[in-house]
Amino acid sequence: MSISEPAVRPSAVNDLQSIPHPPVVPRDEWLVARKALLLGEKALTRERDRLNAERRRLPMVKVEKAYAFDTPQGTRSLLDLFEGRRQLVVYHFMFDPVWDEGCMGCTGYIDALGDLSNLAERDTTFVLVSRASLDKLEAYRAAHGWPWSWVSSYGSDFNADFGVTVDDDHPEYNYRPETDRKGEQPGTSVFFRMDDDVYHTYSVFARGGENLTDAVALLDITPYGRQEDFEDSPEGWPQKPTYG
Repeated sequence: MSISEPAVRPSAVNDLQSIPHPPVVPRDEWLVARKALLLGEKALTRERDRLNAERRRLPMVKVEKAYAFDTPQGTRSLLDLFEGRRQLVVYHFMFDPVWDEGCMGCTGYIDALGDLSNLAERDTTFVLVSRASLDKLEAYRAAHGWPWSWVSSYGSDFNADFGVTVDDDHPEYNYRPETDRKGEQPGTSVFFRMDDDVYHTYSVFARGGENLTDAVALLDITPYGRQEDFEDSPEGWPQKPTYG
């Protein structure tokens, strides 16, 4: 009894011609190309470490204006949002007061967030801030099952002052004049607390924040960084062994 050959899909013969794909090469040739790319990847890692070290040495600006946020616990100040921790990371979620739903891009970003419990272990709080009313934010958060704190800055200058509401009075976005964008924009801002004083240390906008979807990446944009001893940080910065 003979065993018949498996049937060949009619399209299989033409797959290499019809489906866009990388070049097909022998493994030794692939390995040469992969090792060449690795050199660039390692250079990128070293450059990222250098930029992170430079970011940890940025000066900071004292926040003099009082901002009020509508939260499930009532009206809270910017200082209150720290929840007693040293650092605060704010994600500026695009949700205009007149919208019924939040920005789809921002929604995808929050959906992609990983476990952020390591932030609290590093004395850092994460919160979402939008201009839409609290009831809209709470309903949208519940519909998506998000655990993150989300507060409303409606009625304050917070979004405009930190560069994520573009209008005639605030015509800049990402530190340059903006002629194409109007209204709410995405971004992430970092604040630092010393006793009851709050300081603005960093903000990033547009594609600059697209990879900030895990605790490590978010810590990298804070003054204290990951707080591990492999980092090039100023003397006195809190650090622990990277392994152990």
